Formats: sequence, C-alpha cells, structure tokens
Amino acid sequence: MPTLSGPPSELKGKRVHLIGVCGTAMAALAALLQERGFQVTGSDAAAYPPMSDFLRNRGIKILEPYSAANLQPQPDIVVVGNAISRGNVELEEVLNKRIPMRSLPQMLHEDFLAGREKLVVAGTHGKTTTTSMLAWIFETARTEPSFLVGGIAENFGSSFALRDSKYFIIEGDEYDSAFFDKGPKFLHYFPDAVILTSVEFDHADIYKDLDAVKTAFKRLVNLVPQRGRIIAYDANTNVDECVAKAFCAVERYGFSEKAYWRIVDLKFTADKTHWRVLKNGEPWADFEYSLAGEYNVLNATAAAALAHAYGIRVQDIAKALSSFKSVKRRLEVKAQVNGITIIDDFAHHPTAISETLKALRTRYPKSRLWAVCEPRSNTLRRKVFEKELAESLAIADEAIITSIFKPEAIVENERLTTAAVVDLIKAQGRNARELRDADAIVETISAELRSGDVVAILSNGGFGNIYEKLPQRLESLTKANHPA
Repeated sequence: MPTLSGPPSELKGKRVHLIGVCGTAMAALAALLQERGFQVTGSDAAAYPPMSDFLRNRGIKILEPYSAANLQPQPDIVVVGNAISRGNVELEEVLNKRIPMRSLPQMLHEDFLAGREKLVVAGTHGKTTTTSMLAWIFETARTEPSFLVGGIAENFGSSFALRDSKYFIIEGDEYDSAFFDKGPKFLHYFPDAVILTSVEFDHADIYKDLDAVKTAFKRLVNLVPQRGRIIAYDANTNVDECVAKAFCAVERYGFSEKAYWRIVDLKFTADKTHWRVLKNGEPWADFEYSLAGEYNVLNATAAAALAHAYGIRVQDIAKALSSFKSVKRRLEVKAQVNGITIIDDFAHHPTAISETLKALRTRYPKSRLWAVCEPRSNTLRRKVFEKELAESLAIADEAIITSIFKPEAIVENERLTTAAVVDLIKAQGRNARELRDADAIVETISAELRSGDVVAILSNGGFGNIYEKLPQRLESLTKANHPA
C-alpha cells in the first residue's frame, strides 16, 4: 500500500476550503486534509463546541460569517457541506468562478478510502458511538486503524485518525451528500463490511417516507461484496427487509433467542454495565464498561461481533470496551453543581431521546429527571413525530421544550406544534411546559433545581450555549446564597 504521509502528487500544496466546516463530519474531513498536508481553510455561519474547539486546537481558522472574501486567495478545491444550499454567498462565488468543488463523501472516496478495507457503521441510531467503539477495539488490538466518526471520540480526543493500516472505519451517514448530490453519503464508501444498527424514518427534509429510507439502506447492503459481512440488529422489521437480499454473510445481534450474537444477563449498577454474549447459542464473552443504557450494550455487541470477524481476540475486545470512554455529546456529563448533574446529549429523533432518557433512568434511578429539548433537527422540527416526541419526553419527570429552531424553514402545515407536545406530555401525567429559548430556560429552572436532580439537555446544535449558561447560573446562585 502506498504511504499516506502526504496528498496525491497532483494535489501537493493545494488549498482546500470547506464551506460549513463546523459540521461534525466536515470538521473531521478538514483535519484529515490538514494531516495529509493540504492547506486548509473553513467557514461557517456560527461555530460552537465541540467541533469549533476541535478545529481551533489544530490551527484551522474558522471564518465567520459566510463571505465571498473567505475565498481569497482562491482555493484549488472547495468542499461544499450538505447543509449549504443555493444562495449561500460563498457557494455562489464558487459557481460563478467555476472553482472545482466536491462533496464530503467524494473527497473521502477519492483521497482517503481507495485501497482500504472499509468498515462502515450505518443506521438511524447509534452510528457515532458504535463507530467509536469499533475504532477503539481495533486500536486496542494494535491494528492502528484509520477512522472518521461524526463526533469527538473521547478515547482518541479526536474525530479521526489517519494511519498506514489497511483498515478504515467510518460512520456511514444516510443523509444527503451536497446540494448537487442528494444521494446518501454512505453510497460513496463502497463498504467491505457493514454494521446496521437500526432503520427508521428520519431526515424528513430528504426522504419522502420510510420506504425511501429503506431503499437507501438496501442500496448500501447491495454494495457489500460476497466476501464481506453484515452485522445487523435482529429486532427491527425494517432491518430485516433491508438485509434480506444481501449477497454476503449476515449475522444478527440482539436480545432474542434467534440472535447469532445474543445478549444475556444484562445488569446495570451505579457506575457499570455488565452483560454476556452467546455466539450461536454458545458462551462467547463477558463484557463490562462504564456506559449506561440498553442501546449502548447493543452498540458494543455489534462492534464486538464485527471485530471478531476480523480476527481480533475476545480478550482485546473486552479490554477495549472496559476502557471505552464514550463520545462528546453522547450522555456527556457537562457539570455537577451542588448535587445537580447536567448532561448533554445529541438529540435528533424521538427514539434517540427515548433511549437516552431510559439510560439515565437506569444510571440515576432515584433522581428527579429533567428533559430540556430544543427541536432542531429537520425531523424534530416537523409534525410527523409530534406524538412520538411527547411520548419520549414523558419518560422524564419534568419536560421543557423550547421554540423550534428556524421555524420559517419548515412549511407551516408540516411544522411541529410545541404547544401540542406539551399538552400530550401532560396527558401522560408528567409536568411539561414551553419556554422561549435557552436564556428563559436557564432563568426559570435554575431556581427550581435541587440536589439530586439530573438535567438532560437534548439538542443537535448549540442551543444558545445552554450547556455553559446553566452551570454558570447555578454557580452564581450558590455564591449569592452562601457568600464567603
């Protein structure tokens, strides 16, 4: 295999500019390009942690806001993020001057994935964590994989690594590639093996209905060669349908007796999760780690199964899982102030919110649980999951929902009605209310929180910097009530 110490010869010294650089995958690509020796710049409308910190720590300057001036001096290649649409001033400059442009998955396929064994983790939920687990297992086994994940994997302190290893582990996103390529990113990756965690209706701005989502995943499955392998969740009929015509070996994982990789004896303690895995009905491994939640056990079992297929010893898998730390913005404890625990979780879909709150119930069984939700994703901002969103938030004792992010971007008759969500939660016997924005939430609930409470902040965006503002407000109240 050729060395990966620099970019292909025809691209040496070339300047690459990324429009929408603070997206999780775009930021990782920017760092990958920098690692390969490209000159990298990036721009965004609003930078926020963790990806803004990630980029700045690597000396990649974030230009804000979007401006045609950000394209001076003129780059050789522009990578256009999938959140960028016609009318963006930088994109219009690129088109007017016919500067060569690519999508993120194009760039990955052409400059990083060729000649590699590509392990793709796909599914509506759990991709980021499962990809991070799989990469850490391979790392612990000293295979030194390259990887790219849509978040900061805490064991690596990074969202990417670029090595000479033949393995490239990558999160396979079903979202579209760019304004000029509305197909899913993962179809550019040509996987040799796939983990398929789940298939649900999501990304309502891209997919018309569940059938369209399933079609995308069926196409991914159809790319896996006969020598490849698919590790697929066994308790989802949509997954069943998507893998039914696979040409490669398919191994199912889950809790049912029919699962080839069957999870048994699951136990949650105050700070650990323990379980055993049966392989084709026979004892195979005992695992434990520090993460909470049934869904994370499923993620870990899938990663373990695929690692085993690549010859990684069970001892190394167990060692990796026991030392796995998690991913930024996945049940991340942001602060603990006077016995109040504030947790940040990337929330994009009612099922993900439900699993997050169930996990917190297992980890903090005696606590009063607060769910503070910003409907920000293209799915959550729509009426399609209004009932399901209410049901998921009702798992908490106290539910706060804020106004939806950029409501003007959603056609009114398709737009989520937050007042209706509040009413549905109340109908289930839980306390619920709507507050205008992050500042209103901080001002209101900081006076109501008490020691032992757990606050889950649920958003896939910056949410008005509530992650920092709420702990700061609680600290200031403490100082005011207990002056030195």
